[in-house]
Amino acid sequence: MSNPFIDTIKIRRSQYALGKELPLSQQNVTELIQEAIKLSPSAFNSQSSRAVILYGTQSDRFWGFVKEELRKLVPADSFATTSDKIDSFAAGAGTVLFYEDQEVVDGLQKQFAAYAKNFPIWSEQASGIAQFAVWTALANAGIGASLQHYNPLPDAAVAAEWNLPASWTLRAQLPFGSSKGSFGEKPFIDDAKRFRVFV
Repeated sequence: MSNPFIDTIKIRRSQYALGKELPLSQQNVTELIQEAIKLSPSAFNSQSSRAVILYGTQSDRFWGFVKEELRKLVPADSFATTSDKIDSFAAGAGTVLFYEDQEVVDGLQKQFAAYAKNFPIWSEQASGIAQFAVWTALANAGIGASLQHYNPLPDAAVAAEWNLPASWTLRAQLPFGSSKGSFGEKPFIDDAKRFRVFV
């Protein structure tokens, strides 16, 4: 079956070999990221997702914070491998930091008390949708990326560096740039283990 949307999703893959070049201007990339997040659905149209978009040395600074936090945790004799991995993310043109605004979540919990326990769950779902939308939009524009989760290690340093609201909680990081590597075959488990259809 051929479907334009499914065909676009197929393009989205984890690219770990990133370069600094972009097929679009930084302004166009920024607009693409913003539109993808703005158009992503959220429970009660809460629009709780937030993003920090870092380019060049600003992106490098973020990955520097991550590396220094990891240095405190990873044994010195095996840190070189960790350092190389972080450097591969910093090798890209930029990074999107995905946040969820807990002030929005708290407000909805107070406004709709009957659903209070669900709003944190729905917030995480909204974040995941926003991450997927941005990643897919970038892939469709010929930009490589991979989704990372080093939070909460650099959270405090990042919030201080870019003066971010205390209510913003970091959820994921998406380094992006030109694709410098190829993709292998993506394996899938058997459909019978994942889906049940009743008619």
